[in-house]
Amino acid sequence: MLDVEISDIVIKDVKTLVSNVRFNLEKNKIYTILGANGSGKTTLIKSLTGLLDKRFYSTSGKVIFEGKNIFTLGCEELLDLRRNKIKYLFQDAVNSFDHLKKFDYYFNLLVNNKKEIDPLLEYFLLPDSRELMKLYPYEVSGGMAQRINFVLILLTHPQIIILDEPTSGIDSAISNLFLLKLKEFVSDKNKASLLVTHDLAFANKLSDKIAFLSDSKLTEFYTPEEFFKINDYPALENILNSHNQLLQ
Repeated sequence: MLDVEISDIVIKDVKTLVSNVRFNLEKNKIYTILGANGSGKTTLIKSLTGLLDKRFYSTSGKVIFEGKNIFTLGCEELLDLRRNKIKYLFQDAVNSFDHLKKFDYYFNLLVNNKKEIDPLLEYFLLPDSRELMKLYPYEVSGGMAQRINFVLILLTHPQIIILDEPTSGIDSAISNLFLLKLKEFVSDKNKASLLVTHDLAFANKLSDKIAFLSDSKLTEFYTPEEFFKINDYPALENILNSHNQLLQ
C-alpha cells in the first residue's frame, strides 16, 4: 500500500536524523516502529506525507502511494491525501485542534454519516455527541483529546492510519480499546496502520510486524516472534526506559 525509500532526512546544515529507510506497508497489517524518545520516530512518520517544515528539514527519496510519489504531489493533492486517505494521530492531541473552535466544527466538517458518531464515542468512554459538541479542546484532558481525535480519524474511513505514541497519557484499559479498534480497522479491505512507540508490551500485543529505529537506522520489519528472538525483550526494555528517563 505504501512503498517507502528514504535516503536521508536532514536538519539543514546540522545533522542527519534518519538514513537509508526502506519498507513497504501491506494491507490488513499493523506495523510498529520501536525506538527511544529522540530517535527520530516522529520525524520519520511526518516525512511520509511531507509534513516536515522545508525551511528546516530536507528529505531525499520517494514514498509511493497509489502509484504516485507523495514527495512530488502538488498542494491540492497533498491536502486531499491527508484529509481522506492517510490520517495521523499525533501524541500532542490537544494541540491538534484549534482551541477557538468547539468540537462540533470538526465533526460537521469531517463526518458524513452522523449515525456513526455516538457508537464510537460510547466505545471510547466519551460523552455523547450532544454534550461533546459544546466543548472546546481546552476543556478536555489530553487523554480525552487523543480519543476524540482517534474517533474523528475512524469516522473519515482512511486507508492508512499513522499513530505517534498512542499509549502515552492513557491507562491500560483505554490502550486496550485502541488496540482492539486498530485490529478491527486493518481487518477491512485495503487498510493498514503504522505506529511509532517505545511501549514494548503494546507493540508485542498489537503488531503484525516490528522494526527498531536507533542511531538513524531502521532495521527490517519482523514478526513479533522473530523480532523478540533477535532482540532480548528485558534488555530492550531497559535501553528504552533508561533513555527516556534521561530525556525527562
